[in-house]
Amino acid sequence: MNQYDKGLMWFRRDLRTQDNAALYHALKQCRRVWCVFVFDTDILDDLPRADRRVEFIRESLVELDERLRELGREHGVRGTGLIVLHARAAEAIPALAQQLGVQAVFANHDDEPAALARDARVFGDLAHAGILLHSHKDHVIFERREVLTQAGQAYGVFTPYKNAWLKAITPFQLQAYPVANYTKALAPVPTSHTAPVPRLADIGFTPTNLSELPMPTGETGAHQLFEDFVERIDRYDEARNFPAVKGPSYLSAHLRFGTISIRYLASVAYQMHLQGIAGASTWLSELIWRDFYHQILANFPHVVDKAFRSEYDTIKFERDKHAKEQFAAWCEGRTGYPLVDAAMAQINQTGYMHNRLRMVVASFLVKDLGIHWQWGERYFAEHLIDFDLAANNGGWQWASSSGCDAQPWFRIFNPVTQSEKFDPSGKFIRRYLPQLAGLPDAVIHAPWKANEIELASAGLELGKNYPLPIVDHALARERTLLRYAVVKNPGKL
Repeated sequence: MNQYDKGLMWFRRDLRTQDNAALYHALKQCRRVWCVFVFDTDILDDLPRADRRVEFIRESLVELDERLRELGREHGVRGTGLIVLHARAAEAIPALAQQLGVQAVFANHDDEPAALARDARVFGDLAHAGILLHSHKDHVIFERREVLTQAGQAYGVFTPYKNAWLKAITPFQLQAYPVANYTKALAPVPTSHTAPVPRLADIGFTPTNLSELPMPTGETGAHQLFEDFVERIDRYDEARNFPAVKGPSYLSAHLRFGTISIRYLASVAYQMHLQGIAGASTWLSELIWRDFYHQILANFPHVVDKAFRSEYDTIKFERDKHAKEQFAAWCEGRTGYPLVDAAMAQINQTGYMHNRLRMVVASFLVKDLGIHWQWGERYFAEHLIDFDLAANNGGWQWASSSGCDAQPWFRIFNPVTQSEKFDPSGKFIRRYLPQLAGLPDAVIHAPWKANEIELASAGLELGKNYPLPIVDHALARERTLLRYAVVKNPGKL
C-alpha cells in the first residue's frame, strides 16, 4: 500500500538512478512519481558563462533523462523522464509540487550553508501548501553527528575519527537501495514539461573544452572510470602521489555530482581492504577523509569563513598591491617554480588538479607568498569541476595549518624538492609547460640553476619565455615562521 498517491523526486547532487536513497523512497512510497532537476539561477547567475561544471551537469542530465525513460519503458510506461527547469529552485520546487498535486517531495541531504537555507525555505513553503519534504542521507556513509567521540562530541582529528568510522561500519551502511524494484511508479512527464534537457545556450552558457578532456560524464562515465581504477587499485598507495602517473580514481567530480554511489564505492573498497589489499585500504582512507570533512562542515559551520582554530585568524597575511600581483602570478602559473606553474596550468586548462599538487600549490600560496588561504580557496571553487565546499575548505585549512588535524604550522613544503620527489623525470612539468621541455631532468625543477648552454639548448630565456622565481623560498620560509609565531600554543598542533 502506497503512503502517497503522487510524489516529486528532486535531483540535486545525486544525478543517477542506481542506489539513490531519495529516489528509492519516493518510488516505494508513492503510486506515481515525477522527477525534476532545477538549474538554480541563484547559483548559476554568479558563474562565468563558460563553466565546465555546468556542462558536466548538463551532459549528466541527458543520460539521467534517458535512463528514466528506459526504466519507464521497461514497465510499459511511455513518456517518463526528467523535468528540467531553469529558475530559482526555492520558488520553482514548491510551485511545481502544487502544479502536479503531489503530497510529498523527496530529496537527498545537502549540508552546504546555502543549500540548508534554500531547503528551509522550500520546506516552509511546501508545508504551507500541505506538502511534505522528505530528505535522506545519500552523499556520504556517515554524516553530521552519526560518528561521535565517547563524550558525544564531533571529531576534530582524523585518525580517531577513522578508527571510529571503521568500528561503526556494517553491511547495513553499505547496502544499496534497490531502486529498480520500484520503477513502475515512474509517471509520464506532463505535456507542459516535455521539453528536452536544455542546451547550454538555453540557460545562458557556452561550451567549454570538457568534451576534449578524459572526463566522461553521467553514470556510465563514472562506472567506466571506476572499473578502470579497480584494475589498478592495488598500486594506488604507491602511485597516488605522482601526477605524471595514472594513479588516482579520477572520480572526484562524479562523487561531487552523485553520478555514482558512495555506498557502492566504499563497499568495494572496504571488501578489498578486508582482503589486505594495501591500495584499497589507502583509497578507503581517502573516502573516510571525505566523510570527515563533511561532518566538520556540519558540526563546525564557522569554517566557511573563519579558521577552524580561532587563533589562526590573528595571523597577518599580505594584502597589498604586491600581494595581489603575486596572487595573479600564482593563478596564471607565472611563479617561476615549474611544479607550481604546471599544476596551475592543469587546473586552468582542465578544471582538475592532482591531489598532491593541490597541497603543493596551497602551501606555496600561503607559506611562500604569505597570502590568505581563502584567496586560494575561492580560486579553486571557481575553477575545479569537482569543487566541494567541505573538501575544498578542509584541504585549504589543512595546508594553511589553520584547520582540523592540519599539518604543523612550521611544516613548509619546498616546491623544488616536492618536484624532484614526485615528478622526478619532469614528465608532468613538460606536459603543461612545453617551453621547459628541452631542459635536462636535473634542472627542470629549478630552471634558474641551468647553465647558459642548457638554457640556450632548450631555447629558454629566463624572464622572457619563462619567469624567474617571484619569491626566494628560503627567505619566504623564515618570514612564514615569524608570521605564524603569533599563534598560541603551537605545541598542541
